[in-house]
Amino acid sequence: MEDSVWAGKGATLSDKTAEKEFGLTQDEIIEAIKAGKLQYRRNYMHGNPYLRLIRSEVEKLASEKYGKNELKTKKLQNELKQVNKEIRRLKTELASLEKRKGELAELLGNP
Repeated sequence: MEDSVWAGKGATLSDKTAEKEFGLTQDEIIEAIKAGKLQYRRNYMHGNPYLRLIRSEVEKLASEKYGKNELKTKKLQNELKQVNKEIRRLKTELASLEKRKGELAELLGNP
């Protein structure tokens, strides 16, 4: 049962992601681990170590530290950032497709 928390999609995040999404510092994360507020697992990506944390525990820590309103604001800011990133990606893809459409129309003799 314990491992199911670690296996769920989106249930965990890295220490670096926790810093970005919730405004926590590396020291705050380490202190919370030592205090038993955060569980962690050490993982490696391309030979580089990172801490894998349980998202719900990180949210609870951030809520305690900054308050629920600040946590909600940070979540909304993060979601807005993701939406803007996706919009930029789609605009780039659309421009590429429009260019290809023009090339194909030209090859078919349809200006």
